[in-house]
Amino acid sequence: MEVQGKIKVIDETKTYGNNGFRKREVVVTTEEQYPQHIMVEFVQDKCDLLNNYSVGQTVKISINLRGREWVNPQGETKYFNSIQGWRIENVQQEAPAEGMPPVPPMEAFEPADDVNDEDHDDLPF
Repeated sequence: MEVQGKIKVIDETKTYGNNGFRKREVVVTTEEQYPQHIMVEFVQDKCDLLNNYSVGQTVKISINLRGREWVNPQGETKYFNSIQGWRIENVQQEAPAEGMPPVPPMEAFEPADDVNDEDHDDLPF
């Protein structure tokens, strides 16, 4: 699975417990009619994948959905979900060439039906 959007937040790497478990979170805002702010966590050695990215970049993140079960001290069973990233890629936005105005699509031009080849020559004068 993949999530694509613009990076809104990149947290610092946090370390938990005596075993050195590391986690880093990133929030990506999707670019759709109703944008969603999706939090993706990177764990252990995958935390370092976020080092070369910054807020505002458009990225594609490969994810896995994770779920776990937990029984609290009162005996109630609870379920938790997380979105775990394992790869992140920069998405190149198509930028117009410098100094060039945008070109309208071909459908915006009408074909020339009234061209007479006898009236037209190659000479510029």
